[in-house]
Amino acid sequence: MAKELSLSGVEQFFDEDELIVSKTNLKGHITYCNDVFLRVAGYTEQECIGQPHAMIRHPDMPRAIFALLWETIQNGDEIFAYVVNRCKNGDHYWVNAHVTPSRDAHGNVVGFHSNRRVPDRSILDNHIRPLYASLLKTERANANRKDGLAASLEQVKAFLAEKGMAYDRFVLTLAA
Repeated sequence: MAKELSLSGVEQFFDEDELIVSKTNLKGHITYCNDVFLRVAGYTEQECIGQPHAMIRHPDMPRAIFALLWETIQNGDEIFAYVVNRCKNGDHYWVNAHVTPSRDAHGNVVGFHSNRRVPDRSILDNHIRPLYASLLKTERANANRKDGLAASLEQVKAFLAEKGMAYDRFVLTLAA
């Protein structure tokens, strides 16, 4: 879990032609992170390698979206997702993440690879932020985290069922 840090409210940005890249093992511990990841998140490579990727988890990122993401990649599928991450100093940054399973020569999933691009600000402001705010409200309205996650997961699954698509398909249709 991410360290409890105060949040600055300051958003960090990276360039359109840059990619934030990280790799994890099956348990979500960082095995690789590129220079853009380190620069934007404000960590050194030594601080990241071996740590849970959740070290950059922002408290305003709905747990239900991560549940969908993990369910998808653990089933061996790729996913596109909008994610807000927390920097070491309490700043934050938004990404449009493409997360894929990494496979060995026999096709076994051995870890996960994530490429993150600059998010489309219009999609972020008009679709993602309102959805995530609603999910967070549901999560935080419950007495405990487990019940909050279950309620928000039910909420997002109902939202997606109404649209007749999975989360990553929803994200991709927003860009169309």
